Amino acid sequence: MPKQKQKKSAATKKVATPTTKMQRFAAWIDAHILLLLSGFLLVFIPLYPKLPLFEAIPGYIVRVRLEDVAILLTAVVWCVQVLRKKITIKTPLTTIIAAYVLVGFFSSLSAIFITHTVPFQPVHVGKTFLHFFRYIEYFSLFFIIFSAIKTKKDAVLLLKVVFVTLLGVILYGIGQKYLYWPVYSTMNREFSKGVRLYLTEGGRVQSTFGGHYDLAGYLVVLLPFVFSFALLAKKKMQRYTLWLLFVLGLWMLIVAASRSSFISFLLAAVVMIFLLALKQSSLKQKLRYFFTKSLLLGVLVYVLVAFFGTTMYTRLLQTLEGYPTAYQNYMVIETQRIALVTAIDDVVPPREEWFEKPENSLSTDELDTALTQSDTQPTKERPSDVKVDIPVKVRVSTTSADGKKTTVVIEKERTYSENALKYGLSAAIRYDTLWPRAIAGFESNPLLGSGYATLTKDTTYHFTEAESTDNNFLRTLGETGLLGFLTFYGATVIAMWLALYAYRTTSNRFVRGVSVAYLAAALGLLINASYIDVFAASKVAFTFWGMTAVVLAVVMQERRSDTPQPMQTE
Repeated sequence: MPKQKQKKSAATKKVATPTTKMQRFAAWIDAHILLLLSGFLLVFIPLYPKLPLFEAIPGYIVRVRLEDVAILLTAVVWCVQVLRKKITIKTPLTTIIAAYVLVGFFSSLSAIFITHTVPFQPVHVGKTFLHFFRYIEYFSLFFIIFSAIKTKKDAVLLLKVVFVTLLGVILYGIGQKYLYWPVYSTMNREFSKGVRLYLTEGGRVQSTFGGHYDLAGYLVVLLPFVFSFALLAKKKMQRYTLWLLFVLGLWMLIVAASRSSFISFLLAAVVMIFLLALKQSSLKQKLRYFFTKSLLLGVLVYVLVAFFGTTMYTRLLQTLEGYPTAYQNYMVIETQRIALVTAIDDVVPPREEWFEKPENSLSTDELDTALTQSDTQPTKERPSDVKVDIPVKVRVSTTSADGKKTTVVIEKERTYSENALKYGLSAAIRYDTLWPRAIAGFESNPLLGSGYATLTKDTTYHFTEAESTDNNFLRTLGETGLLGFLTFYGATVIAMWLALYAYRTTSNRFVRGVSVAYLAAALGLLINASYIDVFAASKVAFTFWGMTAVVLAVVMQERRSDTPQPMQTE
C-alpha cells in the first residue's frame, strides 16, 4: 500500500508540474500584457506604411488603417485590466485630458445645433466626430503606456524599443533615397489609397510616413532623447552607438527638408544643451559645456547640410529671399559651398547607374498629374517655391441662341497674391487663406469654436477632402475655441512642468536624461506647431503621447521613491 500511494503521488506531481508552469506563464502574461502590447505599438505605428484598409467616409482622405485596429484591440485589453482593477485610470494628465474630451464633445454639438457650422447631415456630422475620436485615439496610447510601465526597467526597455524603431525608420529612408524603395503618400487623396511611388532625385524623403512633414515631426520628438543620452552616456559602446543613431537621425531630418521642423529641432537642442550645462558644477564648466556641445552640434549640421541638404538648403534660401539684406549678405559666403558640393557630385555617380527604377510604380514628380481640386497649382509668374506651370481648370456655363445651356471646362492662368510672390506660395497659403479661416472659426464661437473639420470649407455645406490649417494653435482655437485650446495644450504644459521639476530635483542621470529630453522634444514640437498641424498628424501624435507616458511614468516613480537609486540605462 505505501508503494501504491508513493506511485500515485509521483504521478500527481508529474501532472501538476506543466499545469503550474502554464499558470505561471499565464500570470506573467497577465502582468506584462500591456508592456508587450505597448512595445509592439511603438514599433508597429512608425514602421508600418500608411496603407489603408477602407474608407472611413467616402471620398475623404482620412482612411482606417491597420494601426487603428491594433490600437483599438489594445485599448480593449486596457479597459479589461481597468475593470479587473489590475491598473488604474489615474495619471497626472487624466483630469486635463478628460476635460479636453468633454470640450471636444460639446464643441461638436455646438457646431451642429448652435452655430450650424456643421450641417446636420451624416457625411458632415460623421467627419466632425471622426476627428473627435481621432484625438481620443491619440490620447489612448498615453494611458496604455503609462499603465504598462511599473518600474524604471520597463521604461528603459521601451526606450530601447523606440531607438531601434527609429533606426528602422532611418534605414527605410535610406532605401527610399538611394534604392527606390516604395513611397506611400497621403499628401494627395488619390495616392492615399495606397499607390506605390518612388522618390525622384532631390525628392523629400518621407520613409514609412505619409509625408515628409510627418517624418520631420517624428524626428523632432525623438532626436532630443537620442541626443540627451548620447551626451550623458558613460560607457563607450553605448555612447558611440547613440551618437551614430543621432547623426543618422539628423541626416534624415535634413533630407526630409521641412524647414519649420529643422529650425524647431535646432532651437530645442540648444535649449537642452543649456539645461544640461546648468548641471555642471562651476560657471567655467557651465560655459565650456554649453559652447563645446553647441559647436559640435553646429559642425554636424553644417557638414550634413553641405553634403546632403541640397533640398533643405534651397528651402531655407527661399525663406531668406523675403529679407533682401540678409539674403545679399549670405550669398557672399555661398560660392565656396557650391564649389565643394559640385566637386563631390562630379566624383560620385548618380544612382541611376547603380539601380534600376522599379516597375509598376510612379515617381513623386508625377504627383502633379493626379492633383485634386483642393491641391495648389502654379502659373508663369510664380513664387520661388513653385516649380511647374499648370493652369487652373474652371467650369464655365454658356447659353446658346436657342437657350440651351452647356458647361465646359477651360484652362485659366493662376494669379498670385503679393504674399505669394514675396514669401513663397507655402507661406502665402497660410497668410491669405488658412489662418484667416481659423480665426473666423474661433470668432464664430470663442469658447467652443466652429467644430472639428470646419476650417477649410468655402461654405457651410462644402465637403472638403482634407483638413489643414498649418498652424496647430490656430487650428485648435478655430475648431474647439478657447476652452479646447487651454485643455489641449494644458496637458502638454503640465507634462513639461513635471519633467522640469524632475530635472531640477533629481540626481539620477537617467531621470535627468529623459526629463531634459522631453522638455526639448515638447518645446520643439510646440515651435513646429506654429507652422504645421503636428498634433493632428497621426504617427507624430502617437509618438509624442507615447513618449509623454514613458517620461511621466519615470518622473512619478521618482517622486514616489523616498530613496532614489541610481538607474542603469543598459
